[in-house]
Amino acid sequence: MKSIVLQTGRVLGGMSGVFNTVQPLLTLAGRIYVSWVFFASGLTKIADWETTLFLFEYEYHVPFLPVVLAAYLATLAELIVPVLLTSGLASRLSAIVLSIVNVVAVISLEEIAPAALYGHVIWGLILAHVVFWGAGQLSADHVIKWLYNKRLPQAATA
Repeated sequence: MKSIVLQTGRVLGGMSGVFNTVQPLLTLAGRIYVSWVFFASGLTKIADWETTLFLFEYEYHVPFLPVVLAAYLATLAELIVPVLLTSGLASRLSAIVLSIVNVVAVISLEEIAPAALYGHVIWGLILAHVVFWGAGQLSADHVIKWLYNKRLPQAATA
């Protein structure tokens, strides 16, 4: 019995090493996926601005904001923040901003199809992963932190 437990522990330990190796790639893939969804939405908005304004006036019911301001803010957020998230620059803040856009998009529609709602939930979960665990090793945040930590000991001795 003891040997089965030990063998299982070794197998799980080996799997953990593989998962730890793949984790940065999966985190990057999640960031790229969510970023593309929001960026494509922003591109759609600027492709036909009159339709965008029409939708914000009659279809989307963004609380507390004037229609034109809501349209501009949503479009800017969907075009700028995904670039930051993809690169992993200010990734936690970027994920929080897109989470707000995501939630506002869901509550702004009077009716939302179940499949569309599931998409928003999946995007929210991926964004929550970035908020709580960061963008991972394949990110500008990681490189900046590494450079800062590398220079820190040199500054202390100077």
